[in-house]
Amino acid sequence: MDTEAQHVERDRSSRTPEAETGPDDSGPVTAGPEEDPGGAETTSDATGTESGGPESDSGPSEETSEPGTREGRSRFSWLDRAADSVPGGRITLTGLVCLLFLLLLSTFVLQPFQIPSGSMESGLRIGDRVLVNKLAYRFGSEPRRGDVVVFDGTGYFGDADYVKRVVGVGGDRVVCCGREGRLEVNGRSVDESAFLHPGDSPSDVPFDVVVPAGSLFLLGDHRGASSDSRDHLGSPGGGMIPVDRVIGRADWIAWPVGRWAGIDRPDAYARVPAADGAHG
Repeated sequence: MDTEAQHVERDRSSRTPEAETGPDDSGPVTAGPEEDPGGAETTSDATGTESGGPESDSGPSEETSEPGTREGRSRFSWLDRAADSVPGGRITLTGLVCLLFLLLLSTFVLQPFQIPSGSMESGLRIGDRVLVNKLAYRFGSEPRRGDVVVFDGTGYFGDADYVKRVVGVGGDRVVCCGREGRLEVNGRSVDESAFLHPGDSPSDVPFDVVVPAGSLFLLGDHRGASSDSRDHLGSPGGGMIPVDRVIGRADWIAWPVGRWAGIDRPDAYARVPAADGAHG
């Protein structure tokens, strides 16, 4: 009995590990989801791209947009504080800003003037409002013959602003009337029919003047109704107005609406020769 038991034990110990584990399947192995070395489970979609972990959103998140919004608000917080500090809030503040803009515009760029008399008819009528370009002579440019200018007449014509046409500049000799019964500048006859008031002569007052450097000789287009350089020949300055008294050049008729138009320099003076020190 003991011998048989030993044989049985010997038979059991002689079995190979393969017999214990069962037959080996050498076919292909299909497995579940792969595990990467880090232990994170990944899956492959039909396009061959792997997706894993939390989903990513390509669009901007609320967290990234909020700082920008806060920054935008902070930029204009001073505006809110300013609006809160005045009665009426934003409406009052907007009105003040517009008023400041118009004030700066009127001081440095464009200034409106109302025509008080008929001295510049028929081009400019009583009640017309013209826009005066205050930058026209600020950067080295000077008034030219034919320009319509607004100037301060204090100490020369009177304590007021006037609008007249430039007839002579520094160095010019202005004579009326010449051989043809016209105004002459530097010996050249000037045809003023394009702007002279109908029925007016170039001047009822004869004159022969030389314009000093830095000064202007000015006449109204309605010679029969204009008090201008002719009427002040015996006054200080001899009826001439210094260039630095010129406020600006009248460039546009702004009112009434039906008369909106530019005020152009006429061609009448184009052929006048320049005198020494003159500027066209």
